[in-house]
Amino acid sequence: MSVPGRAPDQLLCLPVTGLGEVHAGDDLAALLADAVDLEDGDVLVVTSKVVSKAEGRVLPGKREEAVAAETDRTVAWRGRTSIVRTHHGLVLAAAGVDASNTDADTVVLLPEDPDASARSLRLALARGTGRNVAVLVTDTAGRAWRNGQTDLAIGAAGLDVLHDYAGRTDPHGNELSVTAPAVADELAAAADLVKRKLDRRPAAVVRGMAGLVLPPGRHGDGASALVRPERQDMFGLGAREAVLSALHADDPRGFGGEVTPLELVVQLQALAEGGADVRVDGDRVVARLSGSERAQGAAEARFLAAAFALGWRRADEEPGHGPVTDVREGDGLLRFRPATP
Repeated sequence: MSVPGRAPDQLLCLPVTGLGEVHAGDDLAALLADAVDLEDGDVLVVTSKVVSKAEGRVLPGKREEAVAAETDRTVAWRGRTSIVRTHHGLVLAAAGVDASNTDADTVVLLPEDPDASARSLRLALARGTGRNVAVLVTDTAGRAWRNGQTDLAIGAAGLDVLHDYAGRTDPHGNELSVTAPAVADELAAAADLVKRKLDRRPAAVVRGMAGLVLPPGRHGDGASALVRPERQDMFGLGAREAVLSALHADDPRGFGGEVTPLELVVQLQALAEGGADVRVDGDRVVARLSGSERAQGAAEARFLAAAFALGWRRADEEPGHGPVTDVREGDGLLRFRPATP
């Protein structure tokens, strides 16, 4: 993450034309170098599909099967539309699997390691052209709460993908704390304006951002630095999916990091409606339910769902340690542990 300097006065976005169809094993860097005259400090933005084609990520089969194989977890689904977290950590519709602009009965998967793809292209372009450029590998994604899609960076080399304004002050003297523009995503979106979806322009050059391009040999943290860690994800599941996951007692994963023990106590006590004593016991939270068997059963169901939502799990069975000794069936005692140790 870099500290921003002076903003450029202007940017120039140039489409890369005449590239033609790319096939597995093609030298993509050479094709790009022949198609555009690069300058030092350019940012070359390449769609993930053309990178995947060159890397042999076009496979026979049905799109649904490929989506299932590329999915780490389903975030949300409505009918045939699914939003999933891929094995890269990206949250995309249909895991980024594409069945357009490819032969019938084949699908295009995302590059296996988009940051590595970007680094490889950057190094090859430096050898072939002598130019020091940054490379972004992009894909198209929707946004929560917004209609439409935009391109974002899924791979990056030679560019700090985030600018950190934390600790700086605005013109009114207010200190900034969490402002960190995703520069790589902004460049990806700008480049897409000249690539356009139907014009067979799989790459573009953004010129005017030379101050952001890292020197040769330095690639930066890559676009993976833009992927929010799952423990910090406040939107790891859709609204419906969160409810359903909370009701599945065998769901081992949960979502997001756990709240503090005291926060869990406060939330469970609010749900207890006077029918439970909840307290912190070391690194565990213990709830003793009271009332009739039916009332205890209802409270237990609420507690388990709430604990799941807050990143905690029932600790009656400790992995590798067997049952907790002081928990006996029917005694109204529940013990919780963090879902992620």
